[in-house]
Parts: sequence; structure tokens; C-alpha cells
Amino acid sequence: MEKKDKLIELLKKVECIKFGEFILSSGKKSSYYVDIKKATTNPEILKLIGEIISEDIKDKDVKVVGIELGSVPIATAVSILSQKPLIIVRKKAKDYGTKSKIEGELNEGDKVIVVEDVTTTGNSVIKAINEIKAVGANVEKVYVVVDREEGAYENLKNLGIELVPLVKVSELK
Repeated sequence: MEKKDKLIELLKKVECIKFGEFILSSGKKSSYYVDIKKATTNPEILKLIGEIISEDIKDKDVKVVGIELGSVPIATAVSILSQKPLIIVRKKAKDYGTKSKIEGELNEGDKVIVVEDVTTTGNSVIKAINEIKAVGANVEKVYVVVDREEGAYENLKNLGIELVPLVKVSELK
């Protein structure tokens, strides 16, 4: 069985899609919710996600970026399996110590891939990309476990960044 098919099977098995009435982080109403934490807290699924992304970046000189909180387990798995450095982008600067929004060594000219758990419009990942660009680093691609197919692909493409969904929500329904 191909890894993507296995991932779809496992996402369905842990019931990461819920149907009903939900409010998304964007404030938008939706008839379904992708409860991706059911996947990213499952060691078998997390390892498989890490393997899929790691295979794609194995020959690239990149660092792996995770966005607080949802994609940090994914980025950690990818970092370990690919042996690429890990960077974490916080949603807001901590109010103590270095007061930084970026954890890990990210320098001007570094190439990174960003991993995300779920994308809708892509606004959360775009905020992280802006933080990365402010340091002078370059985003090569964004990998997402589940793309809700509601604009993230197009919004990132408009920034010149490719969104690589491991699974599209239409493949899970």
C-alpha cells in the first residue's frame, strides 16, 4: 500500500473528520472539522507523516519549521527522521528571556520548509512565513497534512510558495 493511501486510511480510522456545526479559527462556520490532533498525537500516524515529508526533503539543504502548537510534533518527527535542524515559530513573542518568536537557529539565507497540520485559507502559515522572511530566510515549500481546499493553495501560490498537501479534505470525505 502506498504511504498516502495508508495515511488516508489511518486518518479515517482515528476519525479525524467530524461532521456537524463548527466555528473555525478564521471565525468561519463549517459543516465539518478536521480534528488533526487525533492524528498528530498518534505515534503510528505521526511517524508516517514524518516519513512522507522526510523522503521528499532528504536531498535538500533545508531546516524544518513548525508553527506553535499544532505543527510542532510534525516538524519534530520530520526533523528527527530527516536529520534536519528544527525551528519553531511562536504565534506571539514570549515576554521573558530573549522575547523571540523564533526558536532554534534561523539565519539570513537559510532555506526552510514549513510544516502545518491543517490549512484553510493559509493565514496562520502566512504569518509564520512573514516571521521567517523577516530574518532573511527563504521558504522553499509548505507541507500540510490536510488541506481543507479553501484558498490556502492559491494564497501561498500568490506569494510564490508551493503548498504540498499530504491529503486533501476531499480525499477524506
